[in-house]
Amino acid sequence: MSDDGSVGIVETKYWRFAEPPNELRLRSGVELGPIDVAYETYGELNDDRDNVVLICHALSGDAHVAGRHSPEDEKPGWWDCMVGPGKPIDTDRYFVVCSNCIGGCKGSTGPSSINPETGEPYALDFPMVTIPDMVKVQRALLTQKLGLDRILCVIGGSMGGFQALQWAVDYPEMVDSVGAIATTSRLSAQAIAFDEVGRQAIYSDPNWQNGNYYGGEEPDRGLAVARMIGHVTYLSEQSMHEKFGRRLQDREQVGYDFGPPDFQVESYLRYKGDSFVQRFDANSYLYLTKAMDYFDLAEDHGSLVDAFGEVDSKFLVSSFTSDWLFPTAESKTIVRALHANAVNATFCEVESDYGHDAFLVANQQFKDLVRGFLDQTHREAQQGVL
Repeated sequence: MSDDGSVGIVETKYWRFAEPPNELRLRSGVELGPIDVAYETYGELNDDRDNVVLICHALSGDAHVAGRHSPEDEKPGWWDCMVGPGKPIDTDRYFVVCSNCIGGCKGSTGPSSINPETGEPYALDFPMVTIPDMVKVQRALLTQKLGLDRILCVIGGSMGGFQALQWAVDYPEMVDSVGAIATTSRLSAQAIAFDEVGRQAIYSDPNWQNGNYYGGEEPDRGLAVARMIGHVTYLSEQSMHEKFGRRLQDREQVGYDFGPPDFQVESYLRYKGDSFVQRFDANSYLYLTKAMDYFDLAEDHGSLVDAFGEVDSKFLVSSFTSDWLFPTAESKTIVRALHANAVNATFCEVESDYGHDAFLVANQQFKDLVRGFLDQTHREAQQGVL
């Protein structure tokens, strides 16, 4: 533990499985292997092995949830406000695991990985992956590598929430509880539309080269625009107004030109886009947004009620008041389907002006909510109630 309450210096680990001829069969029917999985763990597994918390990351996230990789790291893990000693997901009490999703670009096998059949990056030869595929790989990591057969809680926001829901549906015997945060059981047409506009920005970059840009100029402008579009959907009108309003950027009056940005919000979005391309792969952006678009529990099972028919977990479902991308109504749809199956499901709408990104921002109400849910769930597990 470091002085700032962080888990301190952490290490990303790697595990390879599905070596030929034992490839993993994906939902599409394609077999993939070998598969590398990047993951991090925090805290210690207790003697009863009942304190495992699996965190699932969102679209642009990775396995690095908390702490820093070196003393020189400028930023901690993406959920450092929630994970660490004494924090809501308390690493003094829980054994926390997070892995990078397949299809991504932060250590797990994805389109930028080397195709063993060609010796070159997969690019668009990489098979399409789905949320169930991501969860299947996570299960392999937990059971085959870490020797775990029980999870106290699977928790995630946004695309991470998709995975948490999928875990409860596909592997109910392993999951004691689920934290489905700022998420939905399927994307709306509007959300799919935003994803497609982002993909079109990447396709339109001349450097994209139909995905075969590795080793050359990368489609940075297209990916930056895709990120700018996506980032607007993660914010709320209120948060943008309070942060930027119509304030000018490095000017005393508008320039009436197409030179440097007139408004602070323009400069901010350009910064977010430009910084994103330094850490993310354009093809991974295509694959992960497609995986989100394809996710649909109701379609897969006939109805959402039927999808939760075999669920054996208790649930915390949480939305945020200003999240218009995954609004509260969609969280309530999940809760109604769970209650129709007599599933123990708690719902809370958290007050926040930060839009969809609110689950990533320190919020005392949300922190207390998660802390209380995990504490109660762990007590019930120890008492044999679950």
